[in-house]
Amino acid sequence: MPAALTHLGAKGEANMVDVGDKEETTRTAVAEGFVSMRPETLKMILDGDAKKGDVLGTARIAGIMAAKKTHELIPLCHTLLLTKVSVDIEPDAALPGLRVTALARVTGKTGVEMEALTAASVACLTIYDMAKAADRAMVISGIRLVEKTGGKSGDYKSGDYKAGA
Repeated sequence: MPAALTHLGAKGEANMVDVGDKEETTRTAVAEGFVSMRPETLKMILDGDAKKGDVLGTARIAGIMAAKKTHELIPLCHTLLLTKVSVDIEPDAALPGLRVTALARVTGKTGVEMEALTAASVACLTIYDMAKAADRAMVISGIRLVEKTGGKSGDYKSGDYKAGA
């Protein structure tokens, strides 16, 4: 039997989960996303030749800022005092393109999956924005939770899912 949706009230109305009685634990989440592009676009980004400037550095900062603002973007998310957010961006010649990995951590009463997912999503969107003049056909894909630790529901680690599969 599937788990009950925690953001629905008795009558099916949207509802912010009460986490007041939950135990504080260290919670970590990792999310990823991919931006596929033409090989020459990837080279331009890696060479630092994009007209808008440092694509990777800007996307990394945008992802970190987005994680910190998740509660402002996703209506039923709690405001969290994040203790760590990191965004790593690596070239992936097989795409070709970039793989974005975002990590969010908190010691608190609720998880940070949405913060990690928001960081990865916004970093991917920022890559697209900064390079779209060179390649409007870029594709953002594979935004997903890779793993989470901590909390009442326990740990989660995704299987061998690959973008585009």
